[in-house]
Amino acid sequence: MQITIKNRYTDAIIYTTNAPDLKSAVEQAVKEGVNLSGADLYEANLSGANLSGSNLYLAYLSGANLSGANLSGADLSGADLSRADLSRANLSGANLSGADLSRAYLSGADLYEANLSRANLSGANLSRANLSGADLYEANLSGSNLYLADLSRANLSGANLSRANLSGANLSGANLSGANLYLANLSGANLSGSNLSGADLSGADLSRAYLFGANLSGADLSGAKGINKNLCTPLQMLFDQPGKIRAYKLVTSASTGPHYPSITYE
Repeated sequence: MQITIKNRYTDAIIYTTNAPDLKSAVEQAVKEGVNLSGADLYEANLSGANLSGSNLYLAYLSGANLSGANLSGADLSGADLSRADLSRANLSGANLSGADLSRAYLSGADLYEANLSRANLSGANLSRANLSGADLYEANLSGSNLYLADLSRANLSGANLSRANLSGANLSGANLSGANLYLANLSGANLSGSNLSGADLSGADLSRAYLFGANLSGADLSGAKGINKNLCTPLQMLFDQPGKIRAYKLVTSASTGPHYPSITYE
């Protein structure tokens, strides 16, 4: 069967071949190094396809089935992936900057160190996705589902996470400076060592959230609920003391530090 792939903007033919189905044709094009930028692949069934390293810049993949597909290192910048099924897809190291992933299904997807800067992920399902080290600078994640997602070391500075579900998510070491977390659900999230300076956490749910070592300078916590001082910087509990604040140092019976025994405290 002859398969033709056209440009979404000009209707010009990008690639044509004889193949049993569209998935096989796209895989063959990628294997041959064909530039598929701007390709019209609307609602295409590409489940499990090997598209590693492909050039799909500005491609039209809205509603496409890419579940389990290998898109590692692919260029999907500016692509339309709205409503696409990317569950369990490998997008590690992929360039998705400025891409439209609104309402996309990315549950269990691997987005390790992917570039998602300024991408639209509003309403997307990213539950249990691996976004460790990903660049989500100024990305729109409003109303998204990030339940149990791994966002450790991710760059989320300036990102819109309003009303997002981040319950149980791993945000340790993440950069959330200036992020919008208005009414976000962060219950049980790990925010240890994260940078939340200048972030909007108004109305956010921080119950059982682990904030040890987090930077909350200039953050808006008005109306936030569930903040547990014992899961924050340990020195916060000293503010409960009446009168002068007294600091304490854990020492052994010999007045030496438990980690540096050569130092004696008096």
